[in-house]
Amino acid sequence: MARILSFSRNRHTNVEQVDDTTMRSCCRLQDTLTDAQVEITVKLPDLEIAAVEGKVHRSPGKADHEVVQSLKQVKGVRIGPGMKKIIKGLLGESRIEKQLGFMVLECCDGIILTFTKDVLKKAPGERLKEIAFFEEMVRNNPRLYNSCAALAPGSPLVDGIEE
Repeated sequence: MARILSFSRNRHTNVEQVDDTTMRSCCRLQDTLTDAQVEITVKLPDLEIAAVEGKVHRSPGKADHEVVQSLKQVKGVRIGPGMKKIIKGLLGESRIEKQLGFMVLECCDGIILTFTKDVLKKAPGERLKEIAFFEEMVRNNPRLYNSCAALAPGSPLVDGIEE
């Protein structure tokens, strides 16, 4: 009998307002091989990462305590222009460190989208006008491109926009 690889993946990012000056964003990744969680605490209004926590419950590679501790290096990074390059430069090159770095960026994108939701609510109801609205919004703020599934490459909302 042939062996068929079965793979599933769920990734979820949640953002909550803790108090007037603090937000918390958590990204959880669960797939057939990996189960990990990253949580950042962000201070307002500077959008500075005040704390980072990570847990790796299951990983196909090396996922010891040191890998999760390397996340602490992103403390103090501000969410905004250049953060992707900074975060990638601070974390290691192993597979799990790259995955955790991606999850930190997902947390940051969640914070950005939280501040963008009031603008998103202004989208017109008509389908073609809505698509044009989102295209223009992403053109004006390129950091939104690929920040969520709705604004990812291949989505009709960003059709015609190249990375």
